[in-house]
Amino acid sequence: MKGIKKQNLPAKICTVCERPFTWRKKWEKNWEDVKYCSDACRNKKNENEK
Repeated sequence: MKGIKKQNLPAKICTVCERPFTWRKKWEKNWEDVKYCSDACRNKKNENEK
């Protein structure tokens, strides 16, 4: 992702809150597996499954 401007970063839609979120450096190795925009949404999804 070096050399890409912030406005050109890839984006996805969160499966819980349905808001768009953009690529982050910490997701570099597993961007294909990222489904949630935040820990709060990930935890909310886990609560709904119980």
